[in-house]
Amino acid sequence: MSGLASPLVIGIGNMLLRDEGVGVRVVAELARGFAGGGPAVPPGTRFVDGGTLGLDLLPMIQDASILVLVDAVDLRRPPGSVAVLRGDAIEGMLVGHVSPHQVGVADLVAAARLLGALPEAMSLVGIQPAAIEIGLELTAEVEQAVPVAMARVCDELVAWSRAPLAVA
Repeated sequence: MSGLASPLVIGIGNMLLRDEGVGVRVVAELARGFAGGGPAVPPGTRFVDGGTLGLDLLPMIQDASILVLVDAVDLRRPPGSVAVLRGDAIEGMLVGHVSPHQVGVADLVAAARLLGALPEAMSLVGIQPAAIEIGLELTAEVEQAVPVAMARVCDELVAWSRAPLAVA
């Protein structure tokens, strides 16, 4: 990690597969709001549309002090449910992926861990999808979850920025 490390929020997903794109949508809304004077997040926070880039995101993660991933995840809960996962729970949850790109997310997290580039401060904000099929619109349940997921991302950024982290 470089001395210029900053918080990083990556939205992951495919916008062409309905609820699969919710992570990208959440991060786009956060970036738009941040540019307009809100939300309250740590200075220097970067919002990135990670789409389906997988391992191509590794250089960004290496430079992050805090990492928050946002993605459609099979939480085994009703559609639109939002959960925050930390630590080993992230990789455990990505084993039961809802779409092919999550194999890339699991690989990304594993590769970053192997290289010692994974920030200690890492969270996954997962949203339970209702429909993973061709289409551009989120389902109603997942659309209603977008503001909830946005709030959870901000909560995680603030919590991690206040948490005492181990010095490497």
